[in-house]
Amino acid sequence: MDARVEPERTEAPETEERPPWPRRHPWLAGLGLLLLAAIVAVGVWWWLSSQNYATTTDAQVDGDVTQVASLVPGRVMRLDFTDNEHVVAGQTLVQIDPRDLQAKLDQALAQQTSAEAQVTQDKAELTVRQADLAQASANVAMAQADLTQAQKDYERYQRINPAAVTQQQRDQSEATFRSATARLRANRQAEDAAKAQIEVTKAQVASAEAGVTQANASVEAARLQLSYATIAAPVTGRIAHRTVNVGDVIQQGQPLFAIVQDELWIQADFKETQLAGMRPGQPVTISIDAVPGVTFHGKVNSFQTGTGSVFSALPAENATGNWVKVVQRVPVKIEFDGDTYQKYFLAPGMSAEPSVKIH
Repeated sequence: MDARVEPERTEAPETEERPPWPRRHPWLAGLGLLLLAAIVAVGVWWWLSSQNYATTTDAQVDGDVTQVASLVPGRVMRLDFTDNEHVVAGQTLVQIDPRDLQAKLDQALAQQTSAEAQVTQDKAELTVRQADLAQASANVAMAQADLTQAQKDYERYQRINPAAVTQQQRDQSEATFRSATARLRANRQAEDAAKAQIEVTKAQVASAEAGVTQANASVEAARLQLSYATIAAPVTGRIAHRTVNVGDVIQQGQPLFAIVQDELWIQADFKETQLAGMRPGQPVTISIDAVPGVTFHGKVNSFQTGTGSVFSALPAENATGNWVKVVQRVPVKIEFDGDTYQKYFLAPGMSAEPSVKIH
């Protein structure tokens, strides 16, 4: 029998078991746990805070912008401002050539003088007509007296015995009576004509006085037009969007520049789902891209009665075609607290991000 020699077994050296990672680096594990806890805490804080605030990035600085236009045509002679200058209400800004307007005023003044002279003339004529009426009335009175005397003489001769007077006397008394009657009738007609002339002259006076009123109105209108040759700032603010230069011939109603008024606010377009807890007077914190690192404070002023789409050029027609529900936005006006915001350069259209505390 062959004896087999078994190979000698060698035992593998025992490997040292390494402890798990957290046990090897306990400080790193603790740091990771702290970091995770911080992240969770921040997340919970942010979530809880988001329930108390309504925030939107669809917001901008807004303000009243007054468009200044010319009320009269003419050539621009002078500009008394520079681009972006701050001006106050009543400050002279533009001077238009006034010569044409001055000529119209002079013409209106001449017509006013003529109208006043016509009134004077018509009133003088009325005085003459009144004197004519007085003379006509006096003639009527004299004619009436003559007629009365002639009538008495005529009646007396008719009662006397025909043998006591001559036929010539009787005929003479009758002729005198008839002549007095005719003369009274003629004088009364002259009196009526004088009265009619007075009424006509009174109408002429009234017409001339109306002409004076019209001429006065024309003078005032011409003066007003002349005053429009000097354009003053209607409000206090800063010049913007100038489109006029010296020497330009401008037309009535042509826009020349705009004035951005000093008072500004924030217009924030919140989703309609954010408005449930929002009320006027609630505090607002505002960040503006143009002024990084500065937090402005304000309060909710009011809500627009209607969503933005209602007042758009093409409002939605939900009753036609297929309707898809879209969350609408409602403009909310937010006022700044105080006037500290005026220390910074803010202008309408700048992006803002308001956050309204609703709880």
